[in-house]
Amino acid sequence: MKKRAVIIGGGLGGLATALRLTVNGWQVTVCEQGDTFGGKMNYWSQAGFQFDTGPSLITMPWVFQELFETASSRLQDHVELIQMHPLAQYVYDDGVRFTYTSSLPEWLPTVRMIEPRDVEGFFKFLRLGARLYDVSRQTFLKRRPLDRPRATDLGVLRHLPLRYGWGNYHKTVAAHFQSPYLQQLYDRYPTYVGSSPYAAPATLAIIPYLEFAFGGWYARGGLYRIVQGLLELATTMGVDLIPRAQVVRIEHENRKVKGVHLADGNRLPGDVVVMNGDASEGPKLLGESNAQGMPSTHRSMSGLVFLLGLRRELPGLSHHSLYFSADYRREFAQLFDERCFPDDPTVYVNTPSRSDRSLVLGEGETLFIMANAPANDGDLWDEEQIGTARCRVFERLRRSGFPDIESDIVVSDVWTPRRIAGTYSMPGGAIYGAHSHGWRNAFLRPSNKSTRYDGLYRVGGSSHPGGGTPTVLLSAQITCELIQRFERG
Repeated sequence: MKKRAVIIGGGLGGLATALRLTVNGWQVTVCEQGDTFGGKMNYWSQAGFQFDTGPSLITMPWVFQELFETASSRLQDHVELIQMHPLAQYVYDDGVRFTYTSSLPEWLPTVRMIEPRDVEGFFKFLRLGARLYDVSRQTFLKRRPLDRPRATDLGVLRHLPLRYGWGNYHKTVAAHFQSPYLQQLYDRYPTYVGSSPYAAPATLAIIPYLEFAFGGWYARGGLYRIVQGLLELATTMGVDLIPRAQVVRIEHENRKVKGVHLADGNRLPGDVVVMNGDASEGPKLLGESNAQGMPSTHRSMSGLVFLLGLRRELPGLSHHSLYFSADYRREFAQLFDERCFPDDPTVYVNTPSRSDRSLVLGEGETLFIMANAPANDGDLWDEEQIGTARCRVFERLRRSGFPDIESDIVVSDVWTPRRIAGTYSMPGGAIYGAHSHGWRNAFLRPSNKSTRYDGLYRVGGSSHPGGGTPTVLLSAQITCELIQRFERG
């Protein structure tokens, strides 16, 4: 008889785990509390407009290719990936505009116009990221957290750049770039994992390196096409995919999991249970009396998102644009110290219809407009709070020269931190679980295998090795290796 695995949550990590376990001979059931699979990597459509509601680009595409190959398929048979050129358009408070591309011949002249001495700093920063990546891929990104350090790991760690690799992220950026424009640009990258550049460790310099060296990629038809490809494979391979199946309890006896109980009263037995959700929610499902959840001060950022379909085209926009606030340090102090929505938020605008006209019918544009927000439990995000925040978002866009679009909006939808929290069972809507401030939070995330309950495993952005779509797929690979290692009997 096949051994049975129950996966709680049908996000990217849950689906990847389901495919890998099925390949290894397991009978797998995926319980998704929502109507659609994909977790935060999801979609919304109305009146002919199609939107991704989560990630807007991916990096490290070979990680996705490897997953499909594991399931005896090819990524290109399901998804067409397009490399982004340019990567983004940056607009600063004083009107300076900067086109960021991974093509050096286009990029360097712009750097020289900003600050000639920063050309050397750019190459040094890139080399730092390359060294950090080389160390990480040989240790952190493939290590099972339960494994003891090996001699080979220690040999690799000798090459970790001590001068800038161990310190504060912003200080490392400032040490490489004199230009305030480039400092603000590179200070943005810790937000990719919901964190502040002023509190995160310098090792997050690996993120801009990965994007610059290997590119940012978009999937034609929207990134949800990746999820659809995984669902097609899972269905073909016999994975039992159950939507609207909310798990209310993980059954266990003598510290050994036995299965899960659903809100509708059904019980699903399992030899292992894999938690593909926020790791802090696990103790509640296990019925632990001292389960308190994640304190708000430990949470990564959430976001306020406006999905807007326009009746007219905006040919002056890039696929990805970022409109910086006037005072970046003040913005993050409000987000993490005061825990309030910023007075002057930095605003990210994703306009995928500039590159992919399949997302609209005829003319028009699809806009994904996002500003960072704190992950608080007490914020109501009622009409008044949404209205106030919306005014701040559009005031930033107006001051940055963004076109007036109010009269052209045909369809709209709003995702608040409160909605994110309820839809995906994430405390306060914290998109990446715990923030990455300090070494402990950045590198000692919850293990992929429970040390307290036999047969209980974790996968996803809030577990080892951390957030981001390729990292979540690496998490699934590590989790499946652990299951194969410990569940042979």
